[in-house]
Amino acid sequence: MIQEINNLKAEMLGKLEIINNAKDLEQFRLDYLVKKGPLQALFDKLKTLPNTEKPLIGKELNVCRKTIEEKFGDIKQSLESQVSSEPTIDLTLPGRRSFKGSYHPIYQTLDKMVEIFANLGFTVANGPDIEDDYHNFDALNFQADHPARDMQDTFFIKSDRNDVLLRTHTSPVQVRVMQLQKPPIRTIMPGRVYRNEAISSRSLAEFHQIEGLYIDKNVTFAELKATMMVFAQKMYGENIKFRFRPSFFPFTEPSAEMDITCYLCNGKGCRVCKHSGWLEVVGCGMVHPNVLKNCGIDPEEYSGYAFGFGIERVTMLRIGIDDIRLLHENNYKFLSQF
Repeated sequence: MIQEINNLKAEMLGKLEIINNAKDLEQFRLDYLVKKGPLQALFDKLKTLPNTEKPLIGKELNVCRKTIEEKFGDIKQSLESQVSSEPTIDLTLPGRRSFKGSYHPIYQTLDKMVEIFANLGFTVANGPDIEDDYHNFDALNFQADHPARDMQDTFFIKSDRNDVLLRTHTSPVQVRVMQLQKPPIRTIMPGRVYRNEAISSRSLAEFHQIEGLYIDKNVTFAELKATMMVFAQKMYGENIKFRFRPSFFPFTEPSAEMDITCYLCNGKGCRVCKHSGWLEVVGCGMVHPNVLKNCGIDPEEYSGYAFGFGIERVTMLRIGIDDIRLLHENNYKFLSQF
């Protein structure tokens, strides 16, 4: 029995001497130190020996197990210290670049426009994207058979009511402001709007607007023109050329559109401006008396003007692109230019 112990001890020590990695050390443990291993088998055999031999054999077995476990522990500690001292970062690899996002051109434009109108005394008002038919159409003097009410222009929402929709303009915010606030009113309404339109280089189904409203006593069309002219000069430069054309909107009378010289051809005529040399940037007009009445304001005592810009259109003018879809494709290389 003593010889068996010495032979096993010599075998295990020999195996431990050549171990130099964690995988081999784990294999040694599985081969020799588990409950069904050869060392434990000798302890089991000890039980069958005469009582007179057990003390001597037991002592030798305990010395053997202690020697092997200490040697095993020393090798394990040594291997773990080697692993922890190895570098965890390969300094020869190229560094990882961190890409920083940029402020989106649309919101750069929006902030610039808000700043200009704030300097002109306008406050900022917001409203819900989901509206009802009254605030989106009825209160704004849209007749029942107006084309804008058709499904081809408006996204209606399925609900218990049949008059819930995604707002087609930010004008409903004007209605809410007039209903809640007594004149004088001077405010702008930025936000997203939604129209059921085909997506092309010039139109989207979801885009941004900023509208403005000024209500007070004796407000004139000349004040509207002056406000639009000052905005155009602040936004596009002091030398910008502009013109006003008669137009029609259900909620204003009289109504107009303001054009500026095309940013790509400088007024010479190109594909973007349809060879006219002009680009429309804003629709505007004097608030219709019916709209004032619908909002609880006496049109005999008060008058006012309203205007509306498409943010994407203004952004295209600022940065010089001719496809509105570029602003929503989330192309990092394109957006990082601005």
